[in-house]
Amino acid sequence: MRLLQRHLCTIAMSLVAVCSAHAATLVEPTLHIKPAASGVGRVALTLDACDGQTDTRILSALVENKIPATIFVTGIWLKRNAAAVEIMRAHPDLFELENHGGRHIPAVDSPQKIYGIKSAGSPDAVLAEVESGAAALARTGEPAPKWFRGATAEYSPSAIAMIRKLGFKIAGFSINGDGGSLLGAKETARRIAAAKDGDVIISHINQPTHAAGEGVVQGLLALKAKGVTFVRLDDADGTGNHGTTD
Repeated sequence: MRLLQRHLCTIAMSLVAVCSAHAATLVEPTLHIKPAASGVGRVALTLDACDGQTDTRILSALVENKIPATIFVTGIWLKRNAAAVEIMRAHPDLFELENHGGRHIPAVDSPQKIYGIKSAGSPDAVLAEVESGAAALARTGEPAPKWFRGATAEYSPSAIAMIRKLGFKIAGFSINGDGGSLLGAKETARRIAAAKDGDVIISHINQPTHAAGEGVVQGLLALKAKGVTFVRLDDADGTGNHGTTD
């Protein structure tokens, strides 16, 4: 019996070690854009639309203040937010819609959870997530996406290689503006307002009931008041690590 218990314990420890090894391989890529040649500087604003609804506080502020943004949309969000999509499509000078996946599943090809969300779990599932996201965008009449950002913004290196072979650049970031839309308005505004020349901001536009949305607006207006120029990813030379853009 003791030998059996030891054997089972050894197996359990081995499984934990394997799971830990898989988890350790995940990367969270960074992304910076080419700094401005002159002036205060420029930053790229990226907003994730994962699921749920639209934070009209943010969308209205972007339109009213003519602040360009790259919006990473999922197939789920597109189905539920036709009115917001029409507003974005009516302002092609401001909004660039890019691929956030079909069902908001992390682009990780081994079974695990990231921030409580189940990963794709296999190479085929990663490809399905990326391709279904692109197909959902195509159905709206938008140009074919060039960028991809997976749910949770964490990836397995092998998944990165697969996504790049599909022709997508992978959008990391340099400033986490709203902590997954879980931060308060004050901290969100502080983080975004602290952006420097060449930074890429990530925040969310799908949580209209969260305080973070108010902070996103405050932070962006503070940057605008400083004279910062906002650019979309497609209009800037973005350089990411972990092979995400080269």
